Amino acid sequence: MRQTLFISDLHLHETRPQTTAAFFRFLESEAKDAESLYILGDLFEYWVGDDQLDHDEFSGRICTAIGALADSDVAIYFMHGNRDFLVGSRFAEAAHLTILNDPTTITIDERQLLLLHGDTLCTDDVAYQTYRAMVRDPCWQADILAKPYSERIALAHSIREQSDAAKAGKPDDIMDVSISTVEAVFREYGYIDMIHGHTHRPATHVHVVDEHRCSRIVLADWHDQPMCHRIADVSTPAALP
Repeated sequence: MRQTLFISDLHLHETRPQTTAAFFRFLESEAKDAESLYILGDLFEYWVGDDQLDHDEFSGRICTAIGALADSDVAIYFMHGNRDFLVGSRFAEAAHLTILNDPTTITIDERQLLLLHGDTLCTDDVAYQTYRAMVRDPCWQADILAKPYSERIALAHSIREQSDAAKAGKPDDIMDVSISTVEAVFREYGYIDMIHGHTHRPATHVHVVDEHRCSRIVLADWHDQPMCHRIADVSTPAALP
């Protein structure tokens, strides 16, 4: 049976050649045997608009490689992360993928799953949620995309530096999910199992919510571990407790 694969938080950038090489190997190996691939955000370290394909050869190579996988009969889906929320229709068309809303429910082998990037679950980080609301606003995005490419790149670097500085001063638990928010989301979506990234804290959590046993899979990032540990295959019920 062909698998369904889930990845997130690759943060691809030309300054991380090992991660990039691992991603290309993945596209040429495990991913080719899959039925579908879900990329749950932060594929790129930053994305400043789809004209990045015109200015950045590295981004173009990633797009072409994903498109080649899609052309080999693998359905590819992408969800925006907190670093690449400006990925748009031009990239989707070039990479032959489908952009998903956050959250999205899917069904695999008659099993429903809830997919998220994961940042909406981190509601204890009030400052981040304020920032997220700003950058996801269509008017804000339109204003940013109207700026020259060089100015957007400089802004992306500035935001990344500010983010790193802010995280250094925050307690770890603030940047993880809020359990009360997780439980509320389970209730809202009928207690189906959940898959997300964002926190870079891979694990499978079991939550008992209103006497329902719910599983929450947190995907790994692609920074430190062997690639095979970053693929969550939940195509069979046995993969989730």
